[in-house]
Amino acid sequence: MGRGWGAGDVGRGRSEHTPEMVGKYNLPQRLYYTTTTLRGIPVAHRDESVATIQRELTAFARRARATAARMHPELSLVSFTLLAHLEDQQGCRATDLAAHYLLDKSTVSRQVATLQRLGLVERRVDPDDQRVQVLHLTAAGAETLAQVAASRLAAFQERLADWNEADLSRFADYLLRYNGAAQDPSADG
Repeated sequence: MGRGWGAGDVGRGRSEHTPEMVGKYNLPQRLYYTTTTLRGIPVAHRDESVATIQRELTAFARRARATAARMHPELSLVSFTLLAHLEDQQGCRATDLAAHYLLDKSTVSRQVATLQRLGLVERRVDPDDQRVQVLHLTAAGAETLAQVAASRLAAFQERLADWNEADLSRFADYLLRYNGAAQDPSADG
């Protein structure tokens, strides 16, 4: 890391966004205090940006949980995630679900029991190993998942309706980059 920019930062760590910085990094024109930069962006601004991202992702997660509860009051967001995984994998064992999502087996067991009770998931004997039971969506499970997926897509379409193509593409790229950078799925953020 190096020193912050701006003629006013000497000795006091005071820096001002220059017109070039405002355009290049889409920064607000304001004063802040910093003595270091990271990849040319003042650390104070970087910390503020990271805090904003964390806050907004937390709000997104809360909305997702609330939306899941409205769509099907007996199912959590985790339940919808498990249903989607079962559909994507065309069935899998409960232990595979636990391993994939880094969940405790008892947590998955409770979720699967609820899904079975609601008639959304069934257990089938694995044809390759009669000792193993594989979870599969029932017709009702596939229908519920399709309805939820359609509702979620409509909600995203509505929320992003006034975004231009460039903003949508950039946002999609950033989300892919952010999620792709996660080495440990259990890590916060």
